[in-house]
Amino acid sequence: MKRRIMPRRWIHWAAVVAGWALLGFVLSLEVYFNNRAGAKMGSADFIEGAIPQFGRAAMWALMAPLILSLREKMPLHRGRWVGGIGFHLGMSFVVMATYYLGRMFFHSLFDGEKMGDFWSLALAKFYGRNLIDMGYYWAVLAAGYSFETYQRYRNEELKAAQLEARLVETELKALREQLRPHFLFNTLNTVAVLVRERRNDDAVNLIAQLSALLRMSLDPARGHEVTVQQEMDFLSRYIEIQQTRFADRLQVSVAIEPAALAARIPNLLLQPIVENAIVHGVAAKAGPGRVDVTGRVEAGRLHLEVSDDGPGFDPAAPGTREGIGLGNARERLARIYGANGQLVLRSTPGRGVSVQIVIPYRP
Repeated sequence: MKRRIMPRRWIHWAAVVAGWALLGFVLSLEVYFNNRAGAKMGSADFIEGAIPQFGRAAMWALMAPLILSLREKMPLHRGRWVGGIGFHLGMSFVVMATYYLGRMFFHSLFDGEKMGDFWSLALAKFYGRNLIDMGYYWAVLAAGYSFETYQRYRNEELKAAQLEARLVETELKALREQLRPHFLFNTLNTVAVLVRERRNDDAVNLIAQLSALLRMSLDPARGHEVTVQQEMDFLSRYIEIQQTRFADRLQVSVAIEPAALAARIPNLLLQPIVENAIVHGVAAKAGPGRVDVTGRVEAGRLHLEVSDDGPGFDPAAPGTREGIGLGNARERLARIYGANGQLVLRSTPGRGVSVQIVIPYRP
């Protein structure tokens, strides 16, 4: 941890020093070119003019923590803005006057001028450009408020991300809770039927499949995201249970490209969609039905599709609406991927239903 924090601190302080040094350099250039354009044309010495300007920048660098501390103790909005603004106007004038008079004092001391003429000399040499030091005071105040606003924005962004993560976790828990009783009810009914028909081996096999499926759903290692391969491992056990229930009436074809198997997707994304295809597609047919699951990677995006050959429906028909499973899947994709996640539902009466998912490919 220390190895990560220390370089960031050095970068921070290096950026601060570089910023104040840049200010001193800019002030030095201004003085240098003003001297060249004045009476001393051609005789201006950059170093001679730079020393006091870099000293000026250093003084403001040392004053910045004090100004930022005053900003916290006396914010601008104190006293309905009048008190805060009035206080900082007065302080900026005091800081400017202190710096100016101190500079004039040391110049008089080193130049051997009489101290009796100090105030008249200071008044005579004061000009409007000295007021720029008040501008530096307010610039430091503005920088403090800008950094505070940025920090507030970052904190709000972090809180939003944490809230989003909690919402995703809550949705995932809800899906798991919905999955368990639904499977238990239907699968145990099937186990009871198999026992009555004295198909004990099939009943034992079905209980083992159900146990493996529930164990996977409870696995804490399966977080918000899993690979397509992990989702298919889970889905294969679900399909085995459904094929035991529907016997020869259910055929499932899975064709996932190797590259797509490594992609990361939201946990339990495909299972509700495959369940819809079986319950509303295959179960609604008089004869056998088929469900196809395909996946491929194309142009940096993962394409997944679940389709069935059931009775289908007319999406434009009055009263037609998505089921809970599809609605939840669409909402999860929108929350995680925004505009980069798509779920498209297509259906034609008598020709089945197709659900296509397109999300960014993240191996």
